[in-house]
Amino acid sequence: MSERLPTRKQALHFLRKSGCKGNVIRHCEAVAQLATEIAEACHENGLDVDLELVQIGALLHDIGRSKTHSVHHAVIGADIAKSIGLPEPIISIIKRHVGGGITAKEAKELGWPKDIYTPQTLEEKIVSYADKLIEGSRRVPIEKTLDVFSQELPRSAVERIQKLHEEMLTFVGDCDCLP
Repeated sequence: MSERLPTRKQALHFLRKSGCKGNVIRHCEAVAQLATEIAEACHENGLDVDLELVQIGALLHDIGRSKTHSVHHAVIGADIAKSIGLPEPIISIIKRHVGGGITAKEAKELGWPKDIYTPQTLEEKIVSYADKLIEGSRRVPIEKTLDVFSQELPRSAVERIQKLHEEMLTFVGDCDCLP
């Protein structure tokens, strides 16, 4: 499965086989639904976006939660994705979806391998953003997410999420998909 994306059915199988619980799978499905809607809005606004990559990447973004619910689920998930032969664009979505991204300095402090952990591509940004708008399997407004994160994360991390939100608004325009 080197460069081909898995199907939705295969992605859900990977989540179950890796040990993800039902609530994590429902969260991933909700993120995939919203991310796909955001990607479609981007496409309608003339942006070149890979809708299938967004959907499958969003389904698999939390595969690392099969092993931990800490921030480390991003790098653990990327390792799981590599071990089952998923293509690089999926691995990148998994390792770059946390918060508004993890800086090189933060990654070093976390003991992560040297790499890029901030969303780079439009698809990575869409999945990361959609993830911030889903709590459990419910859609929540960005203000709620920012409020919760401001109590848990450093100001710089919250500012990255706010910046991602502002960037996504310029991409989707008047999308009624956003909560």
